[in-house]
Amino acid sequence: MGRLLDIFTKLHKKTSRDYIARMMDSKIECMEIAKRYDESFWDGDRRYGYGGYKYDGRWEEVARVLIDIYKLDNNSKILDIGCGKAFLLYEIKKILPNCKVVGFDISEYALQNAKEEIKDCLFNFNAKDPLPFGNKEFDLVFSLGTLHNLSVYHLKNAFREMERVANDSYLMVESYRNNKELFNLQCWALTCDSFFSPSEWIWLMREFGYKGDYEFIYFE
Repeated sequence: MGRLLDIFTKLHKKTSRDYIARMMDSKIECMEIAKRYDESFWDGDRRYGYGGYKYDGRWEEVARVLIDIYKLDNNSKILDIGCGKAFLLYEIKKILPNCKVVGFDISEYALQNAKEEIKDCLFNFNAKDPLPFGNKEFDLVFSLGTLHNLSVYHLKNAFREMERVANDSYLMVESYRNNKELFNLQCWALTCDSFFSPSEWIWLMREFGYKGDYEFIYFE
């Protein structure tokens, strides 16, 4: 196994959340709408997802940390699994204009609303399927907030494929350390299918052959 990192957590903690209010707000209906990953999820009412996911530069700090940790340069090839609107790839490309970035997402709406500068680097694809890339094709493959949306039987292929195409890899998933955080996660999550503690996630990674770095975010 790789390293337990702390890259995304600072950004995650900047958002305030009313867990009980979300659970009481027609949550089943909201989950069904969120899982379409269309405009409602990204730019609709907050009850269906992000409540407006606009570019504001917040991903620059994460980009710089990734570049530093993984020693990326203008010759690097980088893949984002579940890139959404690809704001993180855009920030990496701004810093390293000659590097190669590739991203995919299940949401056609997100890809259509990505930054124009990198739209030609993105494509529609599902993270549960075999990746259309060669072995060790990328210097870094990362996935932030995507893999917990897969069922456990799809995680096996996702972990193995991520490991196969990457020289270095990093993923972030939602998790919990106690009953309070589990309750908050269950209240808040709209698209999550895999609710696991850190030890369970680590067991799955080992069982499915993932050897890269990882991070867990918690809903405190």
